[in-house]
Amino acid sequence: MSDHERRARLGVRHALAPAFRAGSPESVTRAMTVLHATEPATVYLSCWARTGSITIAAVDRALYGDRTLVKQLAMRRTLFVVPRDLLPAVWSSASARVAGTERARMAKDAVLAGLAEDGHDWIDRARAEVLAALADAPDGRSALEIRQAVPLIDVTAVGAGGLSPAGRVLTHLGATADIVRGVNGAGWYTSRPRWTLMRHWLTEVPAVGGAAEGYREIVRRWLYTFGPGTEDDLVWWLGATRSVVRTAFRELGAVAVSLDGGATGWLLPDDLDEVPDPGPWAALLPVLDPTVMGWQRRDFYLGPHREQLFDNRGNAGTTAWVDGRAVGSWVQDETGVVRVRLLESVPAAARRLLNAEAARLTAWLGGFRVPSLYKSPAMRPEPAPAPGPTP
Repeated sequence: MSDHERRARLGVRHALAPAFRAGSPESVTRAMTVLHATEPATVYLSCWARTGSITIAAVDRALYGDRTLVKQLAMRRTLFVVPRDLLPAVWSSASARVAGTERARMAKDAVLAGLAEDGHDWIDRARAEVLAALADAPDGRSALEIRQAVPLIDVTAVGAGGLSPAGRVLTHLGATADIVRGVNGAGWYTSRPRWTLMRHWLTEVPAVGGAAEGYREIVRRWLYTFGPGTEDDLVWWLGATRSVVRTAFRELGAVAVSLDGGATGWLLPDDLDEVPDPGPWAALLPVLDPTVMGWQRRDFYLGPHREQLFDNRGNAGTTAWVDGRAVGSWVQDETGVVRVRLLESVPAAARRLLNAEAARLTAWLGGFRVPSLYKSPAMRPEPAPAPGPTP
C-alpha cells in the first residue's frame, strides 16, 4: 500500500475531508477509536476539525450529559475519551496494565517516603477510604474535598511525575475504573473534575472480559482507523508488548501488506480495498490530536517536519494538513485570530483551503485564545526582525 493511499485513508477514515466529516462527538470518537484528552481543549478541537459544525455544548452533552463518551486513563498512561461500548475492552487490557504498573511504583514510593512499612497495605487502605468518601456523593467530590475527607492521603510527600500521594491514589483508582473524572468544574479548556464512583456515573456498568479479548477489540478498531500500521506502531500506541500485538493480529486474521520504504503493515482481512477518493482537503488539528499521534513511524505524513511539529518529549503541537500531509502548524495572535504557519510551499488552492479552515476556527473560537502546555518549535513566537541600520 502506497503512502498516497495511506494519506487518502486519513481524509476518509479520520473524517477530515469535507465529504467524509462526522455528525456528532460520538461519531468522531468512533472514527478515531479514542480521542486524546491530556489537554481538555483537544477533545473539543478534535471534534470541531471533523465536523461541519459542532458546539461546545454538544461535546459537553456527550461527556457529561448522556455520558456516551467517558474519560479513561489507558494506553501509555495517557488520558483518553473512550466510546462507552469500548470501555470493557480498555478496562480489561490497557487500563489494567497501567494500573498494575502504577500500583507497583506507588507501593515502593510509599515505603521510601515513610508513609508505611508495607506499601501495598497503604494503597489498599487509601483506596478503601477514598471509595468510602465517594459512596455517599453521587455528584462526586473535587480532589481537594477528597483530600479533606481522607487524611491518609492528605500528605505532602511527592512521588513519580510530581504527583502527590492523593493524586497518585486518584490516578490509580481511575485506571482501575473504580472512579471516573466526572463533571468538570471549570471551562471546556481546562480540567477540574469532580471524581465520581463509576457505578454512580454509569447507571449500567458493562461487564469486563479478559485481557486478550480486550486487546483484540482495541487492535481491531485501531486497524480500521489507522491501518495499515506496523507492529512497532501498535506496540507503541498500546503501550503493550509484541506478544500482545502478535496474538491480536493472529486472532483477527490480520493481513500483511508492504509499505513504501519496505516496512510491513497490517490490515483487517476485509479492509484491503482502496478507499474512495477524498478529494482536496485541508485541516487544522490541535495539540496531541489522535491523527498525528496515531503511529510511531510517521514519515508518510510528516515528511521532514518531525522536529518542528513535536516537542523534545514526543508531544505533537498544532498541525496544518493538506491532503494527508502535515505541512505546518497554526497559532493564534493577540486577538485570537488563527494564523497558519507553513513549513513548506503549497499550491495556491491548498493555501485557500487552509485559510478557509483558519477563518472557520477563528469564528468558532470567537476570540478565545486556547491555552496549551505543549508547544512545538513551529508554534513558538517568531523572532522579531533585526533592527535596521542606525540613521
